[in-house]
Amino acid sequence: MLEVRSLTRRFGGLLANDDVSLRVAVGEIHVVIGPNGAGKSTLINMLSGDLAPTSGQILLDGQDVTALPPERRSLLGVGRSYQKTNIFRGFTVRENCRLAAQSRAPHPWRLLRGADRYLDTNRLAQQAIAQAELTGREERIAGTLSHGEQRQLEIALSLATRPKLLLLDEPLAGMGAEESQRMVELIRKLREAHAILLVEHDVDAVFALADTLTVMVEGRILASGVPTEIRRNPEVQAAYLGEELAGE
Repeated sequence: MLEVRSLTRRFGGLLANDDVSLRVAVGEIHVVIGPNGAGKSTLINMLSGDLAPTSGQILLDGQDVTALPPERRSLLGVGRSYQKTNIFRGFTVRENCRLAAQSRAPHPWRLLRGADRYLDTNRLAQQAIAQAELTGREERIAGTLSHGEQRQLEIALSLATRPKLLLLDEPLAGMGAEESQRMVELIRKLREAHAILLVEHDVDAVFALADTLTVMVEGRILASGVPTEIRRNPEVQAAYLGEELAGE
């Protein structure tokens, strides 16, 4: 679903990403880890279209999307969450998801027609709410949800756009143990119908979720493979994991 070829990004004299290549298939969770400043956020911003690469190529389902803006990539099936929760805090859960689903309506909505009359859009919104495990909270104001539920809602917004590829940027950030476990289980379920690229610092969650694990250091890929290989890799241990964790 996603193929990245020799992606590079320069900020003046700073090389934030240097010759990064990776692949993500439907049914796969590909996790990118690394210390602060490794270039993970730069990578995910280039994949979503929020940042243009200096060189390299991004293919989505075989189509070159390197030069496309975020809204065009979204229409082609790219969904994304951000490090900081990005929702409409004053709207209900249902209204949040309906707005996202509305972006997939084949025709513009009529100004004086009630939102409840757009059955396909409302059906898509409700499906996204159920997939994100927020059923029963439809009428809650988004800003009153717990932190974990707000992160679930942000994923629901992406799901309402019918994505093929999900880019999840630190979805467990700021969560306690119970919320983190709930999010891990949710992401596992979403794997079935999506390709997922996940950037995360929670090492326990990383090893619980990853089918493929890529480690970045100073803008380059240090190692990439299945989690057991990465855990044993001496270069990864020295640069990021530490010997104690690697031996668990």
